[in-house]
Amino acid sequence: MDATTADTIYRPAIPPRRAGKPLSLLPFLWISWRDPIQMWSERHFTEPQLHGSSAFGEILVVSHPEGVRHVLTENAANYVKGDLQRRVLGPMLAEGLLLTEGEVWRRARRILAPLFTPSKMATLNARMAEVCHARVAAWSLSARGRVLDIDSEMSGLTFDILSATMFSDELGGEARGFERALNQFLANGARIDPLDVLGAPDWAPRLGRLASFRSARFFEQRVTKLVEARRARIERGVETGDTPPDDLLSALLLARDENGGPGLTDEEVAANILTFILAGHETTARALGWTLHLLSRQPEYLARLQAEADTFDVSDPKWAEALPWTRAVLEETMRLFPPAPTMARKALADDEIGGQTIKAGATVIISPWILQRHQLLWEDPDAFKPERFLPEHRKAIDRYAYIPFSAGPRVCIGAAFALQEAMIALAAILRVADVEALTTVEPRPVHQITLRSRDPMRLRLRARRKG
Repeated sequence: MDATTADTIYRPAIPPRRAGKPLSLLPFLWISWRDPIQMWSERHFTEPQLHGSSAFGEILVVSHPEGVRHVLTENAANYVKGDLQRRVLGPMLAEGLLLTEGEVWRRARRILAPLFTPSKMATLNARMAEVCHARVAAWSLSARGRVLDIDSEMSGLTFDILSATMFSDELGGEARGFERALNQFLANGARIDPLDVLGAPDWAPRLGRLASFRSARFFEQRVTKLVEARRARIERGVETGDTPPDDLLSALLLARDENGGPGLTDEEVAANILTFILAGHETTARALGWTLHLLSRQPEYLARLQAEADTFDVSDPKWAEALPWTRAVLEETMRLFPPAPTMARKALADDEIGGQTIKAGATVIISPWILQRHQLLWEDPDAFKPERFLPEHRKAIDRYAYIPFSAGPRVCIGAAFALQEAMIALAAILRVADVEALTTVEPRPVHQITLRSRDPMRLRLRARRKG
């Protein structure tokens, strides 16, 4: 690989890694509640896999491509989402694609897959660009600059895109409400409660769930009302000829199982919309926020992306090919700060991974946070080096060493949507803005379902001086 193109190598700050023995029960419960990425030790980043037993049973942490391939692809049928994930996210997403299993999941995936083909996604490019340009124009940037809460602005931007492409702007004006509710849910309800870890009965009250009850109800009520209104409009249209909007919400309601089964129920549609908000809107917002932070620390890469943005034309069918550095920077950002930092699976039957025999019921953990910073897989793994992902180097990266969208049958169905959304958004921002850090203090990543900054990330954006 060529030497880095930046004048200096930048290594963003990360939480300190533990040394020594595995965590005992009380420290484990405390760290799981506060920030699960702090539970990983230095050994996790130097050894291919670690096996052990705890009060919660057998655990195997897999951090080598062959093992990841085995769990997510070759023997994926043997590995299901664990009970803990369903306890944490189930109150909102139980019927969605993220948590369902077996034939229920396969049916939903068959129905949803045609909605996310490359050709379908290509029809959304122009609308995405319009939304991004409008959002950036509303910042009213000047040469003096404006300090923005990047977390909030990226959440608003990706919500605007979601509203425009999935709901034909029928959620217009609710971005702030959704953002507040999502922040409250992730800060409280989506934390790993000790009672969930210990397998306490569902009737036992969870403090986080109680604290986030209003936010969960906000999502459910808004989305349920939206689905019911669109369903009624579609049914009226059969009689009146009124054509419903050609967007993803209509597609979800009209989609049918190619095997002849029924379409999705209203409850399933609502759960999948909530899934897309969490797994799509939220993860893309976090990826954009971390990207802008990294660019504020590396002006050489910022200049490369601005040069690409100046020639960006979304009407060109090959627009993505003209943004190689933009894509590379995004992919390197998602390597260092994977939006979904950990995946857990439960083995249904005995198996062997990397020479280690495991029993049915064992928990298998694959953590992109570990895998994508592993010392055996990456050169200078904690350094920000986007050139790793340029087209001439990309093929050297093992498919199962880099999994920001997971892999195998349960790979993220919206991966293409998210990537094109992020590239278009970055181009729209950097065409008009310079991005500057306000402080040398590094943001601290924390795991709250997605990988967020512990404190709000604030950056100064100035109107670019061209020529």
